Amino acid sequence: MKKIVAWKSLPEDVLAYLQQHVEVVPVDPARHDAFVAALREADGGIGASVKITPAMLEGATRLKALSTISVGFDQFDVADLTRRGIVLAHTPDVLTESTADTVFSLILASARRVVELAAWVKAGQWQHSIGPALFGVDVQGKTVGIVGLGRIGGAVARRAALGFNMQVLYTNRSANPEAEAAYGARRVELAELLATADFVCLQVPLTEETRHMIGAKELASMKKSAILINASRGAIVDENALIDALRNGTIHGAGLDVFEKEPLPADSPLLQMANVVALPHIGSATHETRHAMARNAAENLVAALAGTLTTNIVNREVLQR
Repeated sequence: MKKIVAWKSLPEDVLAYLQQHVEVVPVDPARHDAFVAALREADGGIGASVKITPAMLEGATRLKALSTISVGFDQFDVADLTRRGIVLAHTPDVLTESTADTVFSLILASARRVVELAAWVKAGQWQHSIGPALFGVDVQGKTVGIVGLGRIGGAVARRAALGFNMQVLYTNRSANPEAEAAYGARRVELAELLATADFVCLQVPLTEETRHMIGAKELASMKKSAILINASRGAIVDENALIDALRNGTIHGAGLDVFEKEPLPADSPLLQMANVVALPHIGSATHETRHAMARNAAENLVAALAGTLTTNIVNREVLQR
């Protein structure tokens, strides 16, 4: 029986499923040396939220597949895995709707100052009808600009167009004719999107090309009334530039589920800003979705080790070797 390393706790039924097919060796990723030693003896691995470096895989000659319980794969050196002939699988479909819900919750919470005003009420400050100083801004009928119209971006576009009568602008490496037909989405260059959108939603993976793609120049090109929404990866945005833009009124506010350093440091200026909604990277964090992700990742791993996996493969070129 093949052996796999699990560096994240799994639901009981998912663990039982894996144990029907492979020997499962649980490891604590905080015990680095033991983790690396386990990888050297394994045929596969499953987990999330831990960086797997090339150095950790030296001597892991049996390793044929890794399965991440996430859609993002920036914790892995994909080129190195490909060179070693290791399949990397991820879970891009099962978290689409819950993550899009999170994106839209950030849009609504930021626009209507939900977090700020809920705290204000709980603090006993609601003594009379609120005035303009506490008003928010409308969402319905506004323009949303989606940077990256993939699965999640498309689900956000559906909510925006059909649920809130919003105009949808998008940038993407290729056109999305389905979204254009169904939601009236219009593909534009990033510069036009930033200058036009009332809400700028970032939905791109973190790569060397997208790292800090939103910096001081891009923030300055946005409308002063615009709100930046980031539920993709923190490093897509230059966080220091964002802090300056929020302090200076360059943009109206931000709704953030991801940050350059996570957990967000307690001394981050973002935590002191009333015009920032900050969440602890909850994009897919529902009971239903996290369970579906774990099951999908387990099925991906079993199929990859059997040589039958055809979907959810990050480095498909491995199959062509």
